[in-house]
Amino acid sequence: MAKLEAQIESLLFVSSKPFSVKKLCEFVDAPEKEVDAALVALAEKWNGKESGVNLVREGKEVQLMSAPAQAELVKNFLKDETTGELTRPSLETLTIIAYRGPITKPEIEQIRGVNCSLILRNLLMRGLINVEEDKTKMQAVYAASLEFIRYLGLTSVSKLPDYERLRGSEVIRDVVAAVMPTE
Repeated sequence: MAKLEAQIESLLFVSSKPFSVKKLCEFVDAPEKEVDAALVALAEKWNGKESGVNLVREGKEVQLMSAPAQAELVKNFLKDETTGELTRPSLETLTIIAYRGPITKPEIEQIRGVNCSLILRNLLMRGLINVEEDKTKMQAVYAASLEFIRYLGLTSVSKLPDYERLRGSEVIRDVVAAVMPTE
């Protein structure tokens, strides 16, 4: 049971969205009854007064969230994180999304060569990018938001400098194709 709890805990920790119990069962390859028991044990572990996180369950969805007692601290941290200057890696990622979007996370990571999970979360929190599910690619795709376009004083991302040349770059297309071959 400890191994199952650790697996579920890891998945919940890295997910920015709620997990359905069904999806958890699929990922950990365990029956719903065992996953439910593990979730109860994890809730007992995390939902104590001294914990900084809580396991929140609503119906068949579950997620780790910061504890209500830490709300002010988290609010101040997030405010600082979303109002400060963008880091160079954030600017690089935003540029890739603006010129190549809609684009998947693996495609972004293939171009940048590093994991972009936290950067994407930060850009989403700032409202600079949008995320949608792409039915053909069967995964999330990222695109520049209207807020980003408005902030730059443009009417469209196609008005970015050298947009056509950079969007159509064969080098970038080849790098992306290495991770996401077309069929």
